[in-house]
Amino acid sequence: MHSIEIVLTMLLLVLASGYLVRVLPIALPLPLVQIALGAGVAAFSSHGVRLDPDLFFVLFLPPLLFLDGWRIPKDGLLHDARPILQLAFGLVVFTVLGVGLFVHWLVPAMPLAVAFALAAIVSPTDPLAVAAIAQRVPVPRRLLHILEGESLLNDASGLVCFRFAVVAAMTGQFSLWSASLSFVWLAVGGIAIGTAVSWGLSRSHRLLTRRFGQDAGLPVLGSLLTPFGAYLAAEHLGASGILAAVAAGVMMSYAELAGVAPATTRLQRAAVWDSVQFALNGTAFVVLGEQLPGILAQAGASVAQSGHKGLGWLLVLALALNFALAGLRLLWTLASLHVDTWLLRRGGQAPTRPSWRLVLAMSLTGVRGAVTLAGVLTLPLALGDGRPFPFRELVIFLAMSVIVFSLLAASFGLPRLLVGLQVPPEPHPRRQEDLARRLAAKAALAEIERVRHAGEGSSGDAQIEAAAATRVIEIYQRRLGGGDTEIDAQLLRRADEAERRLRLAALRGERAELFALARAGRLADDVARRLVREIDFVESRYL
Repeated sequence: MHSIEIVLTMLLLVLASGYLVRVLPIALPLPLVQIALGAGVAAFSSHGVRLDPDLFFVLFLPPLLFLDGWRIPKDGLLHDARPILQLAFGLVVFTVLGVGLFVHWLVPAMPLAVAFALAAIVSPTDPLAVAAIAQRVPVPRRLLHILEGESLLNDASGLVCFRFAVVAAMTGQFSLWSASLSFVWLAVGGIAIGTAVSWGLSRSHRLLTRRFGQDAGLPVLGSLLTPFGAYLAAEHLGASGILAAVAAGVMMSYAELAGVAPATTRLQRAAVWDSVQFALNGTAFVVLGEQLPGILAQAGASVAQSGHKGLGWLLVLALALNFALAGLRLLWTLASLHVDTWLLRRGGQAPTRPSWRLVLAMSLTGVRGAVTLAGVLTLPLALGDGRPFPFRELVIFLAMSVIVFSLLAASFGLPRLLVGLQVPPEPHPRRQEDLARRLAAKAALAEIERVRHAGEGSSGDAQIEAAAATRVIEIYQRRLGGGDTEIDAQLLRRADEAERRLRLAALRGERAELFALARAGRLADDVARRLVREIDFVESRYL
């Protein structure tokens, strides 16, 4: 019963944080508010949360990574593949080596493998934390795509490096050749297993649905179980469960493009996953805040092993680590820009140098979050011979300090760097959208004609059928009547916006009347709910 109360309390704090972040006079990112709420609970409660590291890892990471792979724009991944790969793999290795050696130099008593484990777990970035900040700051669209792609891939690369470092710390041995072979199987096997599990579940669901039908909740529940199935299957076969979860998400996005799922299923599934994402991320940050005071006290004892005492030395270590991470990220960004400039010049192209503010912003967008937290809490409690894992509490404290410091730096640094920044316009997505709307309208007109000639679902009244067809055809012909010029497309968008405003007003009026009829007892509750749901679905098209 005590565990249920803890879970409900955490979820209640996550819910409260969503309202509190809008009430506060100072604009703060949601993760910082959640950390503060968790720390407040720890300060006023004597009942701490005892975490099972492995259970925490399995519950939190697979669905979050699966969702990253599912929702990340694939065209952005392909278009900016070079900078994304440079950050997701090159920067991770650079960070693990540089920060690992730096931490070992600061704390010589800490084994090198443990220092590398710390460096590996703080290398993955969190796109959700940056997205929360980007809601208040005009972050360039391409920069957001690069950050999303980086976080998708560096979660996997950072956690795989973390796994190798922990094994080296546990056994005291490390073979580069053996690690390289293991990495190949972890990567290839994880991606293959995740893809196979996601494809198999989607295919099975499609065949069963086609033959026997389905309940509304089945596809939603299936999508929720997919990341756990992919993760556990990969781990059982000795491959990377992390990569399996990411690959399952990417495969799910391609399966969704088949367009087999009904519209209601897609709406319900999106709503459920939005709630799951908010709850899991929020709970992770609340747990971080709740664990912070206890970890801080235990970290002081770990620092004493290195010959230092006091919280002041802990603060020095935390600041040094955070400056090292930001500095290495800035150095890597500058080096990558020089390499890209050289490659463009070799190819006969004229490179365009980004603003120094954008380059500096890249060092602040390395925000850490739920992946770092979930990963570091899986550190073993003891070595194979029964001795306590060396500097475990200090490593957890430093990883948590990176999460908090990176959030603070991005929250207060990015607005000052990016506000007023002149960014070249990116018309490509708008042109893509206009073209897609026109092609979809032409396909709609062709389908209307096909249905009319085939007589599918006809009412039998030719006059009614002709009037209905005329009304629907007019809608699509107006969409096609904007012409091909940019000016005509802008006029069409303005007309669509005016229609959207009026349609939303009309739908609000409809819904208010239905609720009034139900309250007055003139309309049955179940009928009112069904009619309101129809209005909600129509309204979702305009939001």
